[in-house]
Amino acid sequence: MIAEDSVLLREGIVRLLEEQDCTVVAAVGDGDALLKAVEAHRPDVCVVDVRMPPTFTDEGLRAALVIREQYADVGVLVLSQYVEERYASELIGGNPGGVGYLLKDRVADVDQFIDGLRRVAGGGAALDPEVISQLLVRSRRVDPLAVLSPREQDVLRAMAEGKSNGGIAQALVVGEGAVEKHISNIFLKLNLTPTDGEHRRVLAVLKFLDS
Repeated sequence: MIAEDSVLLREGIVRLLEEQDCTVVAAVGDGDALLKAVEAHRPDVCVVDVRMPPTFTDEGLRAALVIREQYADVGVLVLSQYVEERYASELIGGNPGGVGYLLKDRVADVDQFIDGLRRVAGGGAALDPEVISQLLVRSRRVDPLAVLSPREQDVLRAMAEGKSNGGIAQALVVGEGAVEKHISNIFLKLNLTPTDGEHRRVLAVLKFLDS
């Protein structure tokens, strides 16, 4: 399954894979369509671009994380122009099998790409050396927010922007109950106790700004 917003690139990957005797069950252009297609087809592996509509930031990686969490038997190979450390560590962490993260400019030949794809489909891993290098550097840095999940960091970022719980729920397309749960987890992980009262929200935002 292919998830790539550029029609020309998407069709090019489809043709390339079909020439390598791979069956492409779906080719889509955004993260939501990818998740729906995965539910419908349950492919062996998904090739996912990082930047897709609507914001062209990290929709592909977000969808990849959902696939890793909800469909453990589906491999995910991310293709990117850069290393998004925050999500890459979440994607690879836990179970490193059935996952790949390759930089587009390093996939210079078809054989390398197909080899990585087949390894991921078979439950193995395919990681670009630059990805490994940056994650190792990241692991050596002291980051007070490293204990937060990507979604919790999104919620904290929205808090720093001054959004209310309702505003955060609307921005992240989740229920207010889920936002409240994330905020409780943020307070817990950042060691902000109930004795800090209403100031916990402010203190959490200050930690975010300091980082």
